[in-house]
Amino acid sequence: MTGSANATRVLVLNSGSSSVKYQLLDMEDGTRPAVGLVERIGEETSRVVNTGPAGAGKRERTGPIPDHAAALKAVADELAHDGLGLDSPELAAIGHRVVHGGLKFSAPTLITDEVLAEIERLVPVAPLHNPANITGIRTARALRPDLPQVAVFDTAFHTTMPEYAARYAIDVETADAHRIRRYGFHGTSHAYVSRRAAELLGKEPEEVNVIVLHLGNGASASAVRGGRCVDTSMGLTPLEGLVMGTRSGDIDPAVTFHLKRVAGMSEDDVDVLLNKRSGLVGLCGDNDMREIRRRIEEGDESARLAFEIYVHRLKKYIGAYYAVLGRVDAVVFTAGVGENSAPVREAAVAGLEELGLVVDADLNAVRSDVPRLVSPDHARVAVAVVPTDEELEIARQTFALVGAGREGRGRAE
Repeated sequence: MTGSANATRVLVLNSGSSSVKYQLLDMEDGTRPAVGLVERIGEETSRVVNTGPAGAGKRERTGPIPDHAAALKAVADELAHDGLGLDSPELAAIGHRVVHGGLKFSAPTLITDEVLAEIERLVPVAPLHNPANITGIRTARALRPDLPQVAVFDTAFHTTMPEYAARYAIDVETADAHRIRRYGFHGTSHAYVSRRAAELLGKEPEEVNVIVLHLGNGASASAVRGGRCVDTSMGLTPLEGLVMGTRSGDIDPAVTFHLKRVAGMSEDDVDVLLNKRSGLVGLCGDNDMREIRRRIEEGDESARLAFEIYVHRLKKYIGAYYAVLGRVDAVVFTAGVGENSAPVREAAVAGLEELGLVVDADLNAVRSDVPRLVSPDHARVAVAVVPTDEELEIARQTFALVGAGREGRGRAE
């Protein structure tokens, strides 16, 4: 069954290595009839959590879910339980989060066999993410082969970077042969947040320059000029850039050679060290900013140093991207830490008053789930908090593409 002409709902799927997150969004009335998660795929203790429409409440069950195909079927069953099944005529499309789109995909893209084959060719530059995304796409297409399915790429927003920002200073032939360059990630978040920041300032995205700081367990910064990304902190992989929960961020690449020579570590050992045993957890044993702040208040020096290293890196990127943009209208904080940690926001701009950056202590202390300014009225540069909504951004891009008549708009360029 295909969606009717009046279909207004989009199912957003985010397939990870051992989980599937999903949301059903109605693009007409703004509601989310279903939000859920399948986690610990491949284990005996797999868990399915679903929050249905008003009145349906929350359901949770555990039991073995062997693979992603079974996980997607579990999602379909949960939706069907509330009358929202994949055969619903109200379902317009399925939008898939795909982490890596390389240079070829710069916009939301209707998934065909050829598109899927190209996503597979990108696996070597995204071995931890694209395989799971591909599995989710294949399973969803098998369940609803007649329904439009759209890939929305984390990297797409960053394809507007000029070559001088995207290129690494290594041999060009080697770089091109192995697709080595800065791609950037968290693109759907940066796109959504930069646009909402412009709205908060009462301007069009084309009129403003913003620095977006997406600070979660994974963290990235972007410089956005007139609605287009001109630089971003993550690179070939999500390891580069800011200090993160478990990732090191920027590091001298020779450290890897040193560890192999002196410590006898293998490539896999170094990979695990930099991606899973570094960042905040490597510095102080915790990657939860709330716990780190609690420990600082109790006088824990390792937590204090970890926080100072984290903030120091933030300041460096704010300053660097200020220089890249030339004029900055707003610095915007988003994601779990960015939205909820007032001490991080305060510390990140402290000492940058000469750049026009300052926060109002009272405004900064307010907890809210709506976009807001935390800088005083007289501040030359706005400091803002904008809660991110990657699922809504994926749904919007998917619905816009499908609603355009599926004439090929948004296909790989």
